[in-house]
Amino acid sequence: MSETTALGEPATPDLTDAPVATGERADLLAMLAKHRHFLRFTTRDLTDEEAGRRTTASELCLGGLIKHVAAVERMWAAFILKGPSVMGDFATMTEADWARRADGFRLLPGETLAGVLADYAEAARRTDELVATLPDLDATQPLPKAPWFEPGARWSARRVLMHIMAETAQHAGHADIIRESLDGAKSMG
Repeated sequence: MSETTALGEPATPDLTDAPVATGERADLLAMLAKHRHFLRFTTRDLTDEEAGRRTTASELCLGGLIKHVAAVERMWAAFILKGPSVMGDFATMTEADWARRADGFRLLPGETLAGVLADYAEAARRTDELVATLPDLDATQPLPKAPWFEPGARWSARRVLMHIMAETAQHAGHADIIRESLDGAKSMG
């Protein structure tokens, strides 16, 4: 097992076989890396119990946010390659499906901060590899039917990556508020 940092990242990443992104792809990945860093940074020096604690009226906790963003990034990366079938049919979701979805925002018994950070690092690595090797950022997929998507809309791989970036940045902001409410620590300032 390789050694990891406090943020669950490899202490000495092996980049010998990693594809190198250039141009627009490098810019997209650099911005995504910045937002990922701020999200992960909010969990520095926390215990599992602290990472699972709700500090606001929201159901969100820091470990749950990391877990959610990893799952969302993984799902959208799969969407780029396979289309809307990877997202399921939102119209047919049962109460049990919605409960499982809600669990994706919580650090559940047996889950650890180190574990969700490692999972997030792996999801990020796979997304970065996809972005570096994808033949065409203009390739589109139809969005699944869901109340929050425009009917008949299609998103390019580029648009999906921008959505992943926006989601990561939004949740990094949520995480900053949660962390400040937890113990006064801030990501910036």
